[in-house]
Amino acid sequence: MGGGDDCKEMGSCSLAYRRGDHKLRKLVTARSTKFLLFCCIALALITLACRSSRPSAIGWVNSSTAVADRISGSRKGYTLLMNTWKRYDLLKKSVSHYASCSRLDSIHIVWSEPSPPSDSLKEYLQNVLKKKSRNGHEVELRFDINKEDSLNNRFKEIKDLKTDAVFSIDDDIIFPCHTVDFAFNVWESAPDTMVGFVPRVHWPEKSNDKGNYYTYSGWWSVWWSGTYSMVLSKAAFFHRKYLSLYTNSMPASIREFTTKNRNCEDIAMSFLVANATNAPAIWVKGKIYEIGSTGISSIGGHTEKRTHCVNRFVAEFGKMPLVYTSMKAVDSRNLWFW
Repeated sequence: MGGGDDCKEMGSCSLAYRRGDHKLRKLVTARSTKFLLFCCIALALITLACRSSRPSAIGWVNSSTAVADRISGSRKGYTLLMNTWKRYDLLKKSVSHYASCSRLDSIHIVWSEPSPPSDSLKEYLQNVLKKKSRNGHEVELRFDINKEDSLNNRFKEIKDLKTDAVFSIDDDIIFPCHTVDFAFNVWESAPDTMVGFVPRVHWPEKSNDKGNYYTYSGWWSVWWSGTYSMVLSKAAFFHRKYLSLYTNSMPASIREFTTKNRNCEDIAMSFLVANATNAPAIWVKGKIYEIGSTGISSIGGHTEKRTHCVNRFVAEFGKMPLVYTSMKAVDSRNLWFW
């Protein structure tokens, strides 16, 4: 009897213990959930507060910004080198947009049309620049007139450029000014290399019967592999010295090839810079707004033609100078996590 009573008492104790343990676990779980929820809300509020008050609340940001401003001031900003061809509405939109960018010093329009730019076009663009002048500084506008229609014109030497940095852009591509400014900051950290928004890649041909043969690949190959070896000059920064090298030092046979085939001047410039630096280009992440119609890249056989260019240039240079990389420059100020 005594043993049975003991069992009953022990059973009651065990049941009471289990009930107490269950309540304790529920209490701990509830408090943990509330604590985690509180942490998430607090983190979100702190992040939003930092975003809204970053320029004034964090001292080291102000210091680094001041340093960046001094550096950019010493180099006088950048020159916009815009390639265009009989698309006056697009030209007006692009010039009007980039004229608002605070670090822009001057605009050079590469003009290769048979007739010179009309007075009405020049007057319109000058009025745009006057309206968007900043602190008494008006962006300089110049048309670089070429007698010959050649893709090489976009890289002709400009001897009186006031800036080291050249931002090469097509007339149908728009980037927000803050994105261009960030790319300019990246270029200032590596002024000998090309810094751009449109990455491409070349791959060695796997076939054994084609020694030292390469294929050109577009965006989807870059996206899939996470690797690139060039950035296209349709949207890229580079040092003005490469205009002189392209015009005076690069093999004339390459310039003749691009003129005849009306293609691949951008690849030729990538070869030139990579050959001079033995370093990869730098891809900057940025949203691209294309305001024109599709270009030559949508024409059939485009990839094959570009592949032919790559191998022709390898033969001219005597080697493959392009360097692979997986690095991408991203503005962390526009990201939640980095």
